[in-house]
Amino acid sequence: MIALTAIGGIVQRDLRRAARQPSRLIGGLARPFVWLLLVASGYNAIANPGTGGSYREFVFPGVIIMACLFGSALTAVSTVYDREFGMLRLMLASPAGPAVVLAGRAVSATAVGMLQGLVVLAAAPLVMTLTPRQAALAVLAILASSFASALLGLLVAARLRSVENFAGIINVLLFPMLFISGALYPASGLPTALRWIARANPVTHMVELVRSALGQPTDKTAPANLLALGAFAAIAFALAALLFDPEQRFVGKPMRRRN
Repeated sequence: MIALTAIGGIVQRDLRRAARQPSRLIGGLARPFVWLLLVASGYNAIANPGTGGSYREFVFPGVIIMACLFGSALTAVSTVYDREFGMLRLMLASPAGPAVVLAGRAVSATAVGMLQGLVVLAAAPLVMTLTPRQAALAVLAILASSFASALLGLLVAARLRSVENFAGIINVLLFPMLFISGALYPASGLPTALRWIARANPVTHMVELVRSALGQPTDKTAPANLLALGAFAAIAFALAALLFDPEQRFVGKPMRRRN
C-alpha cells in the first residue's frame, strides 16, 4: 500500500506539472508532424523504401515512435529539476525506496509519451487505412515503446544534477538512436557496422513493433521485438534503480577533494 500510494502521488504530481506546460507537449508533437506532413510529403515523390508502399506509409510508424521516444525520455527532466531543488532527496528518503520513486516517474513519463504517440496515431487516416485490430495492436505497441523510452530517459537522468547536462546528453543520444533504427529510412541500406548497432538499438525494436502492428513487413516478429524491449526495460530499470540509490551503496560514494 505504501508503494502504491507513493507511485500514485508521484504520477499525479508529474502529470499536473506536464499539464501546466502545454507548450512542451505541443512542441513535442510539432517534430513528428513536421516530418510527416512536410518532409515525408517531399520525399514521397522521390524516395522508394522498397516495401511496396509510399514513403509516407513507411515513415508513419517511425514518426509515431519519434513522438513516444522524445515525449517519454524528455519527461525525465523533471527528475533533474527535483534533484536540483532538493525535492528528489526527500522522495528518496521516504519509506517507499528508490525503486518505487523510479516506478512512479516511469509511469508518468510513459503516460506523456503514450499521449503524444496516440495523437500521431490518430492522424493515420491522412496516411493509410487502419483496421480496428491494427489500431488496437498499435496502441499496445505505443504503450510498450513509451515505457521503454521512459526508462531510457530516467537512466540518463539518474545521476545528472543540471538541466543543461541532461538536455545536451539526451539529445545527443536520442537522435542517433532514431536515425539508425530504420524509422526514417530502411536500415538494410546502412553499412554493416551500423546494421549491427541497429540490431542492438532498442528504438529499432520499437519501430518494428509498431510496423508489425500496422501490417507492414519487419525483419523480426512482434514477439521477438517485444521480448527485446522487455529485456532492455528490465536492465534499464535495474541500472537506474542502482544509480538512484540515495546512499550510493552499489555505485560508491564520491570521493571528497582534500584541501
